[in-house]
Amino acid sequence: MTDTRIDALPASVDSDADAIPLLFVTCATDPSVLAQRLLASPCLQRGRHRLLALFNARSAAEALDAALAQAPRGAWAVWVHQDVHLPADWDARFLGSLAQAQRQDPTLAVAGVYGVAGTGPAARRAGRVLDRGQALEEPAALPCAVDSLDELLLAVRADAGLRFDPALAFDFYGTDIVLQAQARGLGAAVVDAWCEHWSNTPRAGGLPPALATRIIASGRAFESKWAHRLPLATSWLECRQVGDVERFVRMHTNEA
Repeated sequence: MTDTRIDALPASVDSDADAIPLLFVTCATDPSVLAQRLLASPCLQRGRHRLLALFNARSAAEALDAALAQAPRGAWAVWVHQDVHLPADWDARFLGSLAQAQRQDPTLAVAGVYGVAGTGPAARRAGRVLDRGQALEEPAALPCAVDSLDELLLAVRADAGLRFDPALAFDFYGTDIVLQAQARGLGAAVVDAWCEHWSNTPRAGGLPPALATRIIASGRAFESKWAHRLPLATSWLECRQVGDVERFVRMHTNEA
């Protein structure tokens, strides 16, 4: 059984930041982290936007589906991790950069704050975020069309018909939804909307066995689904052939 919690109020209509409705959605696993990070975001505390927080969700897809089912016409569903902090002007900055991205590509259907364009030596990172205390400010001009988006925060145009894939559970769905969009002739981009990401996953060192097992399972599903598109680069891994995810993860897993 999935427990559902809805926080904050419907958006007001007296500001340019509300020209496009935003519905925020997250999968929550730790109430203290949710309260300390996402719910403490000045952007959400003003009562301008709704936040749908699902506890015990079986996949990111389950949460996004719930949000899209409630999204008003013309809205964007903003998927965001519970450990992300959004500054007071985040919505205005996001919508301003989103409008610029749509002028560059009218087919735009997915937008995030960090991602990768291309693969191999030609791969180019894009985005501006604070990640676990380290500022990542890539040189690519924003907005930037990309082939992969990091899952920390990404937005989906509600009327685009795109969904996260439940087979991917909580991994690779950011790249997957970009590839889905491209397969339909739709665009994806990184926009300029600085935020803070306070993940407890260490930058260095081994992965816990349970997390490694989950990533391997999702990686197998992802590689099988997109084998015809390999090689593909994500923000943390380049997958050149089937089996690369498992090989990489096993090399970086702590012993049980």
